[in-house]
Amino acid sequence: MLDIVVETENWQRHVRASAEDLAALVGRIGGADDRYLVVQRVPDLPDDYAQVWHADGEAYTLEYRDGSADRHFQAHTDRPEVVAAVLTGWARRQDGWQADLAWSPLDTGPAPEVPPIDLDDTERGELEARLRAELAVGYTTRAQLAELAEEYPATADRRPLSRAQAVALADRLWLERVAAQSEWQGGTDPERLTRAFTALQDSGITAREHFTCCHSCGQAEIGGAGEPDARGFVYFHTQSTDHAAAGHGLTLHYGGFDGTEATTAAIGHEVVAALATAGLPADWDGDPGRSITVTPLDWRRRLVG
Repeated sequence: MLDIVVETENWQRHVRASAEDLAALVGRIGGADDRYLVVQRVPDLPDDYAQVWHADGEAYTLEYRDGSADRHFQAHTDRPEVVAAVLTGWARRQDGWQADLAWSPLDTGPAPEVPPIDLDDTERGELEARLRAELAVGYTTRAQLAELAEEYPATADRRPLSRAQAVALADRLWLERVAAQSEWQGGTDPERLTRAFTALQDSGITAREHFTCCHSCGQAEIGGAGEPDARGFVYFHTQSTDHAAAGHGLTLHYGGFDGTEATTAAIGHEVVAALATAGLPADWDGDPGRSITVTPLDWRRRLVG
């Protein structure tokens, strides 16, 4: 898998796509509402991306940006296999990945100056604490973090942060978190949790992380979140994620779609077994009316973006 996220014009998002998947996406684009790909790194970094545009009957236009406005380049080709190879090389940071195309600087003009944020120390501290809490949860993107920065201190008659100020603040805190997580060694508990959920999903159980806002919404929506023939479900909602990120363990909700206690209990045992295989402890006494708690849990989720 490549450490990238590929986003398409038709709102699809492919996290850690393989080279083969990337080539297929390049080969697919060209029709209405499916004419471009944007490729970012994992974790996402400001002003570090590649993208390609292609409409039927036209050449492919590739661009990449390498950290600043004066490091933005463009090239053209008629060959989708070249596009796929270039994007794969970019993703892998291979030496000479640009060599197959003639690149020209793309003048996007100077970056606008962003004025200082007009907040007092208390408001600024509260805003930054809220953003850092969202980063600690680990499911946000840079764009979502900037949106939160812009909206969090806003009221009906006061909007203290412009979009540019919100982006600048969010990017600064994002890079702080990226630097911190670069020091983490080995796998983390959230990565073990994802492995457990992936195994459960592959076994026919609908498994969803950070799913809906609360238990009521989760119970109402989980039935439509997976395959029609799923045997059961397991999920945790965003309030549970906040709880886990604050150091209090993670509550999992589970059940069978036939509504029987026997099926619910069986799904619970499968969840606990998958957690154990992934190296995570579970607090559960086998009662189908009681949720499963993953504890102790060290919540260090690496950002994707």
